Amino acid sequence: MKFFIDTANLDEIKEAYDLGVLDGVTTNPSLMAKEGISGSENITAHYKAICGIVDNNVSAEVIATDFENIVKEGKELAKIDDKIVVKVPMIKDGVKAIKYFTSEGIRTNCTLVFSPGQAILAAKAGASYLSPFIGRLDDISHDGLALIEQIVEIYDNYGFTTEILAASVRHTMHLVQCAEIGADVVTCPLKVITGLLNHPLTDIGLEKFLADHKKVNG
Repeated sequence: MKFFIDTANLDEIKEAYDLGVLDGVTTNPSLMAKEGISGSENITAHYKAICGIVDNNVSAEVIATDFENIVKEGKELAKIDDKIVVKVPMIKDGVKAIKYFTSEGIRTNCTLVFSPGQAILAAKAGASYLSPFIGRLDDISHDGLALIEQIVEIYDNYGFTTEILAASVRHTMHLVQCAEIGADVVTCPLKVITGLLNHPLTDIGLEKFLADHKKVNG
């Protein structure tokens, strides 16, 4: 499973990279705004800085919702670096744009996916990644993990090569369960990834080892 970090914070991206587990980054306009990044030149410079840290897979989201402008924005984003994956919303013109980008060799991440039908459309259009938002489904009392399971089964049935990128992952159990049911990628905040480090028996064991070492060595 690939681990992406869902942030535009350079320090967090660097920390995840140094941990040795980072396979990519997902961003969106809200995350850019959270870091105080605004204006096309500053946003482009920030994407370049992110690409300078990671080895591959930096999702950069378009703002437009019509085909012509999605394509225009996506082309500009793709020019920033070969690591850029153009993030496109699951709307009719978005699917059309995914097909176009695929024909031009530009990788895409189809975002805001909430149903198996949407997942089929994105895969048939040639999306590189598909982002079902499991946490947001959980918020409205729908089973987000069940959606991942459905998409995994459908993609396996027909040999779709689109990678399932579980998004809106809220906690470590989400992450582990996504791994169990076959998601190709998870994207989440850094704290969810570092949360995998924690176990009380690890802390107790380390404390005992250090105490015994101190007894022996003074």
